Amino acid sequence: MADTAETAADIAHIADIADIADTIHAVDAAAVMRLLPARPRLLALGEPTHGEDTLLDLRNELFRQLVEEEGYRTIAIESDCVRGLIVDEYVTSGAGTLDEVMERGISHGWGEFAGNRELVRWMREFNDGRPASDRLRFAGFDGPLEIAGAASPREALMALHGYLSDRVDPNLLPCTVETLDRLLGADERWTDPAAMRDPARSVGRSAEARRLRLLADDLEALVDAQTPHLLAASSRDDWERACLYGRTATGLLRYHHWMADPSPARMTRLVSARDQMMAHNLLAVAARGPALVHAQNSHLQREKSAMRMWQGPVEWWSAGALASARLGDEYAFVATALGTIRHQGVDAPPPDTVEGLLYALPEDRCVVDARRLAAALGDVPLTPRVSPWFGYAALDPAHLAGSDGLVFVKDVGPKR
Repeated sequence: MADTAETAADIAHIADIADIADTIHAVDAAAVMRLLPARPRLLALGEPTHGEDTLLDLRNELFRQLVEEEGYRTIAIESDCVRGLIVDEYVTSGAGTLDEVMERGISHGWGEFAGNRELVRWMREFNDGRPASDRLRFAGFDGPLEIAGAASPREALMALHGYLSDRVDPNLLPCTVETLDRLLGADERWTDPAAMRDPARSVGRSAEARRLRLLADDLEALVDAQTPHLLAASSRDDWERACLYGRTATGLLRYHHWMADPSPARMTRLVSARDQMMAHNLLAVAARGPALVHAQNSHLQREKSAMRMWQGPVEWWSAGALASARLGDEYAFVATALGTIRHQGVDAPPPDTVEGLLYALPEDRCVVDARRLAAALGDVPLTPRVSPWFGYAALDPAHLAGSDGLVFVKDVGPKR
């Protein structure tokens, strides 16, 4: 750790450059947009932990401003892409009730977060009375995946087959719905939580699963090959939904395949497969128009992500890195860092970390020009903050220059 005198000098250095380098601003949409050369197609806001009301409230206010002032018309969050269709239907048409939608439409148990409920409520309110062309859309961009395992590919495969069977020559279909049903078998075979730690429990490399991977590929390819006809025979929304079912089916079957892998690369393959699914969903959202994205920093950063799991350390390219590689300047990433989450045991950060330097500034919240800050710090020695709580991931100082901006929140209060 740097000594106190050096740290004090570093803090003073940041304070000196704040006005000169236009580095630190109040948190609002205008401050974020000033960091970017133009409005990106995908503007991603990361978070270092999930479920904290302070951070979700900040996200909601920032996204509200960006929707109203910058014309963004899709909000995508780290939630099941198939279940997200329920939320999108609600915010665009009012179908269902808010309670039902939060229970059924948001995965990972995050429908219970007050900030997510408020986001969905506001999106519905924003759309009330608006023409369809100007409505705000919702998207989940995660796969149907949980830490304990993955969903059965049944829902996505059956929906995809149903869409095609209603609209194309049946002779073009690679199989019947009965064949799919027989190969899929009971959903419990796919969702067994023991398979996450024991590859021998996974059905992902069974003869049925191998056949399903080929059929899913053929069904997805048929949607692509029949695009002109399908767009004439159904709405674009229906066609986009079919494409989502295709991506999800093939992605899930790939994920299950790697769940059955006994090799040392198994966990790297799994986390990579998940972020690949996320990236494909983000690119599909971007193709529809300007979108706002919210997820854990590690899913959105441009650098390789890394974490330690029970099988050891793993590294992989995040969804943000993959999307950025495809979209270039049309992708922007603003990370979020924080000082304390005292109710989770995260106290004031050490002074030789990014969080510690920013914590010494008077602002409770600020938007930081991350690249200018990295350049101004130069060779100032910073160390990664060690997280005392598994649910919080500190900012890696080596990633500072790879972000378009940084939102800093000094103190995260207790949940409401």
